[in-house]
Amino acid sequence: MTKENIPFLDLVTVHQELQGELVEVLKTALKSAGFIGGPMVQGFEEDFARFCETQFCIGVGSGTDALRFALIAAGVKFGDIVLTVPNTFIATTEAISQAGASPDFVDIDERAYTMDPAKLQDYFETKCRWDANSMRAYHRQTGKPVTAVVPVHLYGQMAEMDAILDVADRYNLKVIEDACQAQGAEYFSKKENRWRKAGSMGHAGAFSFYPGKNLGACGEAGAVTTNDDAIAQTCRLLRDHGQSKKYFHDIEGYNGRLDAIQAGFLRVKLYHLPKWNEQRRQVAERYNKLLAGAEGMLTLPHQPSWARSVYHLYVVQVEDRVRLQKHLSDVGIATGIHYPVALHLTKAYEALGFQLGEFPIAEKSAGHILSLPMFPGLSADQLERVVTEVLKSISVKT
Repeated sequence: MTKENIPFLDLVTVHQELQGELVEVLKTALKSAGFIGGPMVQGFEEDFARFCETQFCIGVGSGTDALRFALIAAGVKFGDIVLTVPNTFIATTEAISQAGASPDFVDIDERAYTMDPAKLQDYFETKCRWDANSMRAYHRQTGKPVTAVVPVHLYGQMAEMDAILDVADRYNLKVIEDACQAQGAEYFSKKENRWRKAGSMGHAGAFSFYPGKNLGACGEAGAVTTNDDAIAQTCRLLRDHGQSKKYFHDIEGYNGRLDAIQAGFLRVKLYHLPKWNEQRRQVAERYNKLLAGAEGMLTLPHQPSWARSVYHLYVVQVEDRVRLQKHLSDVGIATGIHYPVALHLTKAYEALGFQLGEFPIAEKSAGHILSLPMFPGLSADQLERVVTEVLKSISVKT
């Protein structure tokens, strides 16, 4: 008897379970013909701002829009340098470039895969000069000002925000959280002695609701969260061609609006997100327990004491990734790689002149990471089968 294939991600079951509620959203939109903006968008924005514990949420067309608009609204200008990490989806750096700035990189923490605050500090000490008149750090080689940093909350886990914010304060940087993979993730701030939600700690946060995210739309969608009224107002203008009201354009903007139907879908699904995130945590705990004996051959995800991950992905490191991924594929288990090439080494950024070896931790992880199946409905039997096949593959002598 052939065993059933195990998908990397199941987007069918959840939508079947919520079909009735999602169809009602569609019916409401059809009855009112309110497809752009309106009560459904406003309702989702209010609910998501409350969920993220921020004052404002601005719904936009995608996570890339969210990052770009947040950077522009925060004051990033043409010719600036914005820092981020090399191990992220290209949308992070696309948004920086599209805001007119140049991306530059800071290497990551070896265990958490997020920006290493010590390396961020080192960037300013070794590559920059401080100008007391402008209150800016300038890159010594290019002369460009470094004005912002985009820490990426990767795989569902927040970056070490207290330390990053300390560096940002020291060098007068705007902080835009890339929270596209971290809806509901939390960070314990020792400075504030409380847990903080992703998207609530920087000057703004950017979220993607691409269908595969923990909170996913049935198409493209994104959002900016912020406690800064000026950033919120500018993002609202930017998403709608700079219009303060119809045909009155205060600035030149973009077409980056959130569809009402997608907002309605997201509002339905947001109600279930805490439960889904908890189910992901339970899946991760089960993986950790069953794979614990393989440490040494397999590096498991690390969750620091200050983090509450929502496990958008469950990522391991293995020496021979090709063999493991092929073995799992051969037995009907789907996997992913997030991401196989560090951004500074991609063809898209050849002109920036980065060389192999400049960000060794990100480069090393890119060659060994593998994402195992992870979704709320992953059954115990499916999970145990994944683990069995992983252990079978890595224990084979070569």
